[in-house]
Amino acid sequence: MKLYYADHFVLPLPEGHRFPMEKYSLLRARLRDSGLFADEDFRVPDAASDTEILLAHEADYLQRVAGGTLDAAEVRRIGFPWSEAMVERSRRSAGATLAACRSALDREGGSACAANLAGGTHHAHRDFGSGFCVFNDAAIAALTMRAEGRVSRVAIVDCDVHQGDGTATILADTREVFTCSLHGAKNFPFRKQASDLDVELPDETGDTAYLAALDAALDTVFTRADPELVIYLAGADPYAGDRLGRLALSIDGLRTRDERVLGACQAAGVPVAVAMAGGYAQPIEDTVTVHFNTVTTAARLFRGRS
Repeated sequence: MKLYYADHFVLPLPEGHRFPMEKYSLLRARLRDSGLFADEDFRVPDAASDTEILLAHEADYLQRVAGGTLDAAEVRRIGFPWSEAMVERSRRSAGATLAACRSALDREGGSACAANLAGGTHHAHRDFGSGFCVFNDAAIAALTMRAEGRVSRVAIVDCDVHQGDGTATILADTREVFTCSLHGAKNFPFRKQASDLDVELPDETGDTAYLAALDAALDTVFTRADPELVIYLAGADPYAGDRLGRLALSIDGLRTRDERVLGACQAAGVPVAVAMAGGYAQPIEDTVTVHFNTVTTAARLFRGRS
């Protein structure tokens, strides 16, 4: 099971910025220390190319991002200050989801699962970025896998606490890519878009109600979409201790969520690429634990290791 990382491509942020950039390097270090993965399982992805990015984004938007000509309002909407390092990090993060999809589909090393140790940038729209998202890695990856002839049908199962609004709009006219989002009804973005399947949950939804809603959603995804590849956004932010979450899942409940999604893929024989998506808990170690559990659950299910 290959794990793609780009945390050493540092996105410089001002002191006090609320995005927990450190979580990615902490996650990789914890996975390395776990003994579950060999050194060669950790891989640096290629940057997503212009050709790949342009399957999901407008050329003018890509040019403004790459050239540093975004206006002040666009930069505020993204939430990161522009820099060449921001562009490279964003390309690498999208490249990591592309690499995870290819690895899962190739069943490299005998595994039909691979992970991006970042990614899940689902608020990036075709012509603008938003909510700490510059390029939409899941949409880029789904469209690229189709363009490369690797698959015809893809399902994106988004379990971040925030709706995958950018994913929904980019893929609205692509019937072969099924978008599913389970999210807080009253959380960001406050203007929701139409996914193929939206499951809106009230504040303080706990483990039992969430898992019941997830089971029903997964039944719908596999029945309606019949996917040949699943891209799973395993957000840590439904956690009860998340600053931006507003749901009330426990760490054990989130681990069960991962088992349900990944187990459904395994049972159906469908390769899956995992991206980490959001997570804003304090202490940051709680977010890292949720992400760590996602990756190790995948390893246990797809490699038979505990």
